Amino acid sequence: MRMAEVSAKFDLSQDTLRYYERIGLIPPVNRNNNGIREYTEEDLRWVEFIKCMRNAGLPIEALIEYVKLFQQGEETEEARKELLIEQREQLSARIEEMGKTLERLDRKVERYEETVRIKEQSLQRLND
Repeated sequence: MRMAEVSAKFDLSQDTLRYYERIGLIPPVNRNNNGIREYTEEDLRWVEFIKCMRNAGLPIEALIEYVKLFQQGEETEEARKELLIEQREQLSARIEEMGKTLERLDRKVERYEETVRIKEQSLQRLND
C-alpha cells in the first residue's frame, strides 16, 4: 500500500507518517525501485498501533522505546510488558482525573441550567 492510501486509511497526514518513521515510532518502511514507500500489512499494524496509543495520550518517547525494544527481539518481552503496564497505569490515572473533571463540568452546567430555569420562571410569572 502506498503512503497516500495509508494516509487516507488512518486519517494521518503523509508528513506525520514520514515523521513517525524518521523518529522510530514505526519501523522503516520498505521502498520500491523508484524509492516510493510500500507499506506491508505489518507496517499497517504498526501505524494502527501507534495511532491508537497516541490518541490515548501515550508519550512519543515511551512508544519509541517500545518499538526499539520490540526490534531487539524476544529477550525484551519482559521490558516491553513493564513499559506497557506503566503506560496503562498512567493512562488509568489520567482517565480517573478526566472523570473527575467531567463530573465538575456537569455540576457547573447544571448550575447554569438551574439559573436559566429560575430566570425563565420569573419572567413567566411577570407575563402572567
